[in-house]
Amino acid sequence: MIRVVLAQPRGFCAGVERAIEIVERALEKYGPPIYVRHEIVHNRHVVERLRAKGARFVDEIDEIPPGAVTIFSAHGVASAIEIRAEERGLPVIDATCPLVSKVHIEGQRYANQGREIILIGHAGHPEIEGTMGRITGKVHLISRPEEVAALKVSDPEKLAFITQTTLSVDDTRAVIEALKARFPAIVGPDTKDICYATQNRQRATLELAKIVDVVLVVSAPNSSNSNRLREIAAEFGVPAYLIEDARALDPRWLAGVSAVGITAGASAPDELVEELVERLRQLDQIEIQRLSGVTENVRFRMPVQLAEPPIEPVGADG
Repeated sequence: MIRVVLAQPRGFCAGVERAIEIVERALEKYGPPIYVRHEIVHNRHVVERLRAKGARFVDEIDEIPPGAVTIFSAHGVASAIEIRAEERGLPVIDATCPLVSKVHIEGQRYANQGREIILIGHAGHPEIEGTMGRITGKVHLISRPEEVAALKVSDPEKLAFITQTTLSVDDTRAVIEALKARFPAIVGPDTKDICYATQNRQRATLELAKIVDVVLVVSAPNSSNSNRLREIAAEFGVPAYLIEDARALDPRWLAGVSAVGITAGASAPDELVEELVERLRQLDQIEIQRLSGVTENVRFRMPVQLAEPPIEPVGADG
C-alpha cells in the first residue's frame, strides 16, 4: 500500500487559466487558425490540445499572415514586438498575465524616476525578455546574490529592483538583501507584489516534502516555477523528480517507498496529475490524501475583445 499525498495548491494558476481561455475563446469567436507568439504557457500537453483546435504557435511576428488574429503569450512581450505587430496590421489579443504586466508598469515607473533597474530573474526566460524589452532605460539582469558585487551602476542613489514573477519571496530574499547591503538607497516593490501562485506552490511543496518519501512534480521540463518546486523538495532532503506526464514515471523510484507526494507546476493541467495517480494505482494499492492548504480563488478579467457582454435584464413585457 502506497500513500499518495496531493499538494494544495498545485497546477494551474489564474494567469495560466486566463491565457488558455483567451485562446479558446478567440478560436470560438474568430475561427481557426489563431496565431500565438511563443507557447501560450510552458506545457506541451496544453499546446498540443490548442494546436488540435486550430491554434498556430510561432516564434516571430513575421511568420503570421497579414490580418490574422494574433495572441501574445502569458509571459508578455517586448514593446518592439507590439510595434511590429501594429506595423503589420495584426489584430492582437494580449494574454500577458496581469501580474507580469504589473511588473512591467512598476519597472517603467522606476525608470521614469531616472532610476536604473536591477531585474532579478533568469536569462533567456520569455518573461525576462519581455520585461527587459518594455522598460526604457538601463536594466541590469542578475539571478544570484554573488552577482551583486560586480554590478556597475551610474548612481547608487538612483536604483530600483523588480523581479520575475515565477520567483518567490524565498527565491529572491538573498539577492534583495545583497542589493540593499551594497546599495542602501535602492527601492523596490513590496514582497506581497511577487506572484501569489509561485509562493503558494513552493510552500505547499515544502509541506509535502516533510511527510513523504519521494516527490513527483508534474510539469514541462522548461517550466521555471516547476523546476524550482523539484529543487525545494530536493533541498529538504527528499528525492524529487520532474516528470512531464505519467509515462515518465520510473517504478524504480518507488522501491521501499510508503508515501509519494505529487504536485504540479502552474502551467500543468490537473488531468496530468489524475493520470499519474492512475499509473500509481496500476503499480500498487494506493490511499489518497489531500493536504489542506491555500485555496486560490483569484480570477483575472478577459481582454476587452473577448469579454462576455453583460446580460440584458428582461423587461416586464419581455
